[in-house]
Amino acid sequence: MGILKKKTAWIIIGVIVAIIVVGNVGWFVHTQQHSQSSSSNRSGMMGSWSGSSGHSMMGGNSSGRAQRNSDTDVPLKTATTAAKRLAVPPILKPTKKSGDSVYYTLKAEAGTTTFKPGVKTKTMGYDGSYLGPTIRVRRGQTVHTKVVNQLNQRTSLHWHGALVPGKADGGPFEPIAAGKTKQTTFKVDQQAATLWYHPHAMGTTASQVYHGLAGFMLVDDQNSQKLNLPKKYGVDDFPLVVQDRTFSKAGQFDYQADYNADGTEGNTLLVNGTLNPYINVTTNQVRLRLLNGSNARTYHFTLNHGATIRQIATDGGFLNQPVKMNQIDLAPGQRAEVVVNTANATSKNVALRTNGQRVLQLRLHSKRTGSRTLPVKLNHLTPTKQLNQFGLKHQTISFSGMGRMVRINGRVYNPDRIDLTAKPHTNQIWNLTNNDSMMGGMDHPFHIHGAQFRILSVNGKRPSAAESGLMDVVNLKPGKKVRVLMSFHDRGIFVYHCHNLEHEENGMMGQVKVE
Repeated sequence: MGILKKKTAWIIIGVIVAIIVVGNVGWFVHTQQHSQSSSSNRSGMMGSWSGSSGHSMMGGNSSGRAQRNSDTDVPLKTATTAAKRLAVPPILKPTKKSGDSVYYTLKAEAGTTTFKPGVKTKTMGYDGSYLGPTIRVRRGQTVHTKVVNQLNQRTSLHWHGALVPGKADGGPFEPIAAGKTKQTTFKVDQQAATLWYHPHAMGTTASQVYHGLAGFMLVDDQNSQKLNLPKKYGVDDFPLVVQDRTFSKAGQFDYQADYNADGTEGNTLLVNGTLNPYINVTTNQVRLRLLNGSNARTYHFTLNHGATIRQIATDGGFLNQPVKMNQIDLAPGQRAEVVVNTANATSKNVALRTNGQRVLQLRLHSKRTGSRTLPVKLNHLTPTKQLNQFGLKHQTISFSGMGRMVRINGRVYNPDRIDLTAKPHTNQIWNLTNNDSMMGGMDHPFHIHGAQFRILSVNGKRPSAAESGLMDVVNLKPGKKVRVLMSFHDRGIFVYHCHNLEHEENGMMGQVKVE
């Protein structure tokens, strides 16, 4: 009888455990379905882009690729095509000027681009088949932009890094339907900086960026115009958007096949849409405006052959002084302006490299001209240690998860929910944390719309000199804690999110209302 009682007890325990497990699985599935449906009810914003093979951006890792952590990037291939002169985006001409007002038109369109000889790749671009023109504006100007969506899917146009009102920001709640047009107006009221623009409609962002929708916006001001820096666009001042893409056997971008819920990476580098690019350097110093335009990959830029690199600007503008760097690390969405000094180069060909591969070849002219020195003072930002941190409102932003299980503060994005509030021109301290474990965790590059921030501390320590400028993206590695000081420039609703585009589209995003 004792044995029978023990068997009965174990059977009862097993049944209870099974009920708990099944219940938890059912709750998990219901939660996932609910979080996805509640986020998609508003204008279908969470749907996948038309013309896809049925793969939902909110879905799992449908390609069958293994989940990856921050150290398992897709290996980059060595370029096998002949070196080609770097394509430099043209400056977009205004359709109209009136005093301090400038008017632009941008068309988002599909087309084909020849990256490899004899192969036409299906792509997307602004006013062209791949990427877009550079928009150059001046502080104090009012910018009017008409965005024409000639795609067969919705899109939007986000001014990444621009301090604009919420209605002009182009975030996920400002979609432009296929065949429709949207007008935006904002006044340029920020320091000289290298900004960019790209789509941000929920469910289509990652794929559209992967296919080519992105472009530069350069802001000039009185300070940038008077500084003795390389500034001849396309001669000694080059915008460089670095991206990784995979070409199929047919020479196409197959986002659906390459999709990874933990961040889609390619095995081939493109710079301004150019394979294996080079530039001819005729000056002692050359300025490179680096932009990580990839969906998920972080780059680690270095130089060889004795050339030196000095960082002069971060996302939001100039540092106080040039900072000599051995390596520039850029997460998706981040920018850095650097000046390469070739005066002491030991070879006639210098290479900008990352992750073991050449990004750009600098072919040095034998008789280079121009200045060999940089200004000692570039900006007048208040030193970090002197920034007031007392009596300010604090916000806590915690990133966690992988794949479609990514969360901010334990919640998935809901376009009908306001997560935080703020007042314009009022400083707050945001405590940013990546709660993923050091073993197997993912990087989460934090990006804020409508604001810039200064880093106060990184894991309790003061930021490096290269991190002391104005920023709108900071990379949060697993276990990393960053305190930032920020204020919003205009009223409206703005999003903050992980700039790993697949994480963003899987709901790693929140909303702050500024009023």
